[in-house]
Amino acid sequence: MNASGFDWLFFAEISLAGLGSGGLLALTGLAFVIIYKATRVVNLAIGEMLMMAAYVFFALAAGAGLPIWAAIVGAVLASGALGALVERTMIRPMLGESPISTFMVTVGLASILVGVVELVWTADPRRLPEFMPSDPVLLGEAMVAPKVFYGFVVTALLIAAVLLVFRFWRGAVALRATASDQAAAYSMGIDVPRVFSLAWTAAAMIAAVAGIVVGAIGGISSTMGVFGLSVLVVVIVGGLDSVAGALLGGLLVGLVEAWAGAYLGGEYKMLATFSLLVLVLLLRPYGLFGTHEIERL
Repeated sequence: MNASGFDWLFFAEISLAGLGSGGLLALTGLAFVIIYKATRVVNLAIGEMLMMAAYVFFALAAGAGLPIWAAIVGAVLASGALGALVERTMIRPMLGESPISTFMVTVGLASILVGVVELVWTADPRRLPEFMPSDPVLLGEAMVAPKVFYGFVVTALLIAAVLLVFRFWRGAVALRATASDQAAAYSMGIDVPRVFSLAWTAAAMIAAVAGIVVGAIGGISSTMGVFGLSVLVVVIVGGLDSVAGALLGGLLVGLVEAWAGAYLGGEYKMLATFSLLVLVLLLRPYGLFGTHEIERL
């Protein structure tokens, strides 16, 4: 501690941990925004989809004894299939209905997924098999928990890959066109229902990776979906339809939660998060990077 009485090393370590959790929030927020941009659906079940993927990974790695890499691939593919199934059976039939009706469908989906997990695996918390390096990581003088550091690296690489894919892949061009104007996309010959399915599949696969990393850091349980509340704050703070907003909002919320937990106590983390949400909405009702088009909700 220096002469001013403030421990800068402790602050740096807490901030790095906050960026680590913020990266996971940003990744899941990216999945949320992909669905919203393409289909205008506020998916409140994103946390439970993330949870389901973590449990599938647990079943494949610990239950079936598959190699870690095979279990990860299996969980990501299974999550993508779940996303496609949800879009086809629960979301597409709601096209043309009020946004609140579709929103409530995702609330119901969240409850269904929690019920499935508790039915199959019970409500007891579980640990995922260890698959990350366990040696502490030093950044300068600051020490970072290895799972947090490597989780952030995985998250950053995946976010970069997703941004590249959505920048140059033809399917992503169709997705962006649909997000801009569905009627115009139809007139250009774009298969809009297929784009909807693609968005849900891609988002579910991205959320699966986040779920596996979150589970590796803190274990898995049927209450993992609460993570989705912080993600909802992230995308509202950043702007529901903004990829950049999801990424920066995730890091900002991660830092605020870490600082509040360290200096005020763990019970103040959610209070700090939602205080940030209220402050941003008072100053910028559409989020930091959102567009006024969201007014239609």
